[in-house]
Order: sequence, then C-alpha cells, then structure tokens
Amino acid sequence: MKHVTILVPDVQTANSTIACIVGAYQVFTGANEYRQKQGKEPLFTIETAGVADESTFIGGLLTFKPQVNIASLQKTDLILIPSITPAFEQAMHGNRLLIEWLRQQYKNGAEVASMCTGAFILASSGLLEKRSCSIHWNSANHFRALFPNIQLKTEKLITDERGIYTNGGGYSFLNLLLYLVEKYYDRETAIYCSKIFQIELDRQTQSAFAIFTGQKTHGDDVVKNAQQYLEDHFCEKISVEDLSKRFAVGRRNFDRRFVKATGNTPLEYLQRVKIESAKKAFETTRKTVNEVMYEVGYSDVKAFREVFRKITGMSPLEYRNRYNKEAV
Repeated sequence: MKHVTILVPDVQTANSTIACIVGAYQVFTGANEYRQKQGKEPLFTIETAGVADESTFIGGLLTFKPQVNIASLQKTDLILIPSITPAFEQAMHGNRLLIEWLRQQYKNGAEVASMCTGAFILASSGLLEKRSCSIHWNSANHFRALFPNIQLKTEKLITDERGIYTNGGGYSFLNLLLYLVEKYYDRETAIYCSKIFQIELDRQTQSAFAIFTGQKTHGDDVVKNAQQYLEDHFCEKISVEDLSKRFAVGRRNFDRRFVKATGNTPLEYLQRVKIESAKKAFETTRKTVNEVMYEVGYSDVKAFREVFRKITGMSPLEYRNRYNKEAV
C-alpha cells in the first residue's frame, strides 16, 4: 500500500492551512472508500505529519495535532504541502527541519504537491529550481522576487513536472486533489470524488480570477513612473518607443529594465491595464463589448477579444455573463 503524507507546518500558518489539510484528508479518504466499495484494497495509507506535537491556526482558535512526527517517517510516496502565510521568510525559518525532510524524501522517490502558497516551502527546498510553478496570483510578485529562477505560471491552475505538482490559490487546491486522485487511482474514482465533494472537474486555468495591480515593490523609479503613466493614459494610443523617449531611456534598455522590475514587457503591462479596466466595466455596467473595447483604447474587435482571452482565459462576452447577472 502506498503512503500519502499531509504536512502540518509548525509556524506562520495561514487561515487556509487547515482547510488544505482537512480537505486533502477527506478527498483521499473518499477515494479509498470508493475502492473498498468496489471490493478493492485502499490505495493509500493517509497520515498527517509535522515537526511539532501540535500547531495552531486562525489566531489560536484551532489546534491541530499531527498523527506522526516527520522524524518517524522514513519512506512515503506522496507529500502534500498546505498553504502557509504570505510572510514566508518567517515561515521558512520555523520549518527548516520539514524542508530538509522534504528534499530527502523526493530524492528517495516520493512525489510532492504544493497547495497555493505551500509553493514557498517547496521552492525553498530547491526542488522547483528552473521548473514550472503555479501559485495564487496575489502572491506571484513576492514569489518571483524570492525565487527568480523558477518559471512561474500564474495562469495555470496546476503544473505537473517530474513528480512535482503545484496549483493556484484559494480553494483551487481541491482541483489539484482531484488531479492527483485521477493520476494515482483512475478517472472513475476522480469523477466519484468530484460528485461527492461537489468539485468542478478538469479546471485548467485561474486566469479569470486574477486581479492585475502591477508589481511596484521594485526600486526602479523610472519604471515606476512609466507604470503610472501607462495606468493614467491607457485609453490613449501609446507606443513603447515614445514611452522610452519620454523617460529619456534607450528603447532596449527601457524594455530590459521594465521586464526586470515588473515581470512584464511594457506592451504586456499596457495590455493588462487595459483588460483589467475592461473586466471592471463588464462586472459593473451594462455596456456592450464594443463600448467597453473603445473605452479601453482598442478599435479592432478581433484584437481585443484575442488579448482578453489570452489574459483571462475567457471571451469578453463569457466574462460579462459570468460576473454580471444584470447584463445577461
């Protein structure tokens, strides 16, 4: 029988940590029970494991006692890392033993999956270096600053690379759990768990949930001023060449500095500002697609739709119908 370990971080847990732990335990237990109903043996032994006798959550409101200490677990097959606090640097110092154990288990053949901001723990182990990773869109800028060599894929709900899995934020960890159930059990079991726990099956993207605010914690004042200019004048026709001249920086150097500071090219940044404004218009008004398109500075319907879908994963009409009942 295989073994799945659900980690219980020692310090700086987030309010969502307990949801990840309990949710993972329930979904894998449900998958085992379904196999037993079919006359088969359970596939996994499921255990929660930590480095402390107990951990507290939600400001001390809840206390969780792991079933085992990681020191007693010599071998496991699948490790699930729950979300942690965005103040990751503090969490890392309190979970060094857990991180070292994680690195050794992967070396011994275990697969590892991180839920939401649990990717910070996974990344700190070095196992994500030069690999793809998904995380909550709201933690992306902080993650990039700490781990620049990891290929962040915030548009993806799940990444799967050489036995390492990551997923987006919030309660999308449930979709990762279904993905793992299908991979380890089978499609039939995943469908059963989807129906029992009422989790949408086969979700692929978290793009529609992202709110673009722009990375401004960098120290490049020229880029910050350029960002502000783009946000203030996004409805106008702006060329990157003119923008670089406005701030007296050569075009190639301007592009390089902008990407380094924000993670986007100037054109990508402008597109995201335009589309974020369009999203808000679709959410709060009854304006048509064409009206919104013109307001945010597009004149070509095809180009607007293509950029909107690229950023949100949905067409403008689909987005409006989902988030604005009055406009339907």
